[in-house]
Amino acid sequence: MARAIDKTRHARRLVVALLACGVAAGCSGDPYAVEPSAAAPVTSVTAGPSSAAPAATPSRGSATAAPAWLGTRELRVGANGFAAAQDTPPELRRRSIVTTDELPPPADGRFHSTVEAVPASVLARSSWSPECPVKATDLRYVTVSFRGFDGLPHTGELLVNKTAATGLTKVFGRLFADGYPIERMRVTSTAELNAPPTGDGNGTDAYACRPVRGRTSWSQHSYGLAVDINPFQNPYHRGKVVLPELATSYLDRDDVRPGMIEPDGPVVRAFAAIGWKWGGDYRSLKDFMHFSATGG
Repeated sequence: MARAIDKTRHARRLVVALLACGVAAGCSGDPYAVEPSAAAPVTSVTAGPSSAAPAATPSRGSATAAPAWLGTRELRVGANGFAAAQDTPPELRRRSIVTTDELPPPADGRFHSTVEAVPASVLARSSWSPECPVKATDLRYVTVSFRGFDGLPHTGELLVNKTAATGLTKVFGRLFADGYPIERMRVTSTAELNAPPTGDGNGTDAYACRPVRGRTSWSQHSYGLAVDINPFQNPYHRGKVVLPELATSYLDRDDVRPGMIEPDGPVVRAFAAIGWKWGGDYRSLKDFMHFSATGG
């Protein structure tokens, strides 16, 4: 099973030190003028997705089942807190993995979204805790339809700031209409953030209670004001650090493959429409997966 984005695992280690110092931050002023209202669920979901490894999935079109070893090969972390970047395995150089449904897919094959207060069961399996810089009441549980690499419609889930919920449903509605493929979208747990890196995660996600890498200030993910899209196809890169560590072949942005985010492409345009900025435009580093309300 592809685990949650590896870059959050490394940065999570800094949280312990941060909280030990008694650092507490309040959420900054709302970047949106209108607070979204909760929408009635289109599809009834009574249980969250399982964290257990899903059963093998057959191939569909150009998409294939995940390699049996995906998410199982732990990487050794160096003194700098990161595992060394490695060559991309042949099976993942053109990654196109069939989505295993963890929530019921839209029955009519169309785009649907829901916005609601975060259920206690969802909050319990997320990375949120009372020490995080945003109140649980200021977060929203959002479900959206997305297209898998198998071309089929699926349902994903996100925890986001209440000020961003409506805008993000519009973003994913546009991506669904454009046919942009997403492999997996689910809420990340504390255990996944703390797990040893495997370098092959590809979970699209929003909320992660952690500081900015190498700093003591909170990440925009900690406020629910950032989203990472297909991290394997759109890795983070600064110096020798590549996250996920096995995604090195995707540093070649001229070799455009499914799931990659291109400048002025549909993903950048969709987020720009709600005023969010892209990490692929950073100068000192590249964070191709990352979009945020503040640009940080």
